Amino acid sequence: MAILEERIDTLESILGRFIVHTDVALRRLEREMKEFKDEMKEFKDEMKGFKKQQDEEWRKWRKEWSNISKKMGTIVEDLIAPALRPVLEKYFKCDVTMEGQRQFRRKNVEDYEIDAIAGCDDKVFMVEVRSTPRINYVDEIAEKKEKFFEFFPEHKGKELIVIFGGITFSDNIIQHASKNKIYVMAWREWEYMDILNFEEVQR
Repeated sequence: MAILEERIDTLESILGRFIVHTDVALRRLEREMKEFKDEMKEFKDEMKGFKKQQDEEWRKWRKEWSNISKKMGTIVEDLIAPALRPVLEKYFKCDVTMEGQRQFRRKNVEDYEIDAIAGCDDKVFMVEVRSTPRINYVDEIAEKKEKFFEFFPEHKGKELIVIFGGITFSDNIIQHASKNKIYVMAWREWEYMDILNFEEVQR
């Protein structure tokens, strides 16, 4: 009986030490997990701040590059042309099969030039670009549109879509362009080139 009681005491002692060690280990694990969560939160906050800073830097860079392109007179090549294909595919489901810049034609001693042209099976796009858009340019482009097939007869039978490209546009110019069924293409929040009035022209 004494031996049994001694063994029970020994087991209780072992069990007690096990419980204490387990409790200590669990507390340590809990503390380490909390510290890990805090570190991860700090890391995520730092990454958010870094991303925000990078986005702002990219936005500034795009704006500066736009200003440089404007001064150099290369807005078509540097800004509009690279974005034209993805924009036409996105909004007009157009798989571009033909594209060109600064297209010049002469007929009966009359000169006709457009800044860029693109086309797919059933559509042709006349793109006019201005470094500093003004509202009267909309009227000039609308008038120019009327003679397009006269100078580009090879595209007769296709739907003619006119795009006015630039760096930025004021609201009144966009509204005037929409009334004349002319799409406006420019920087959207200094992040990417986009059609700014697609739905308005579609109405």
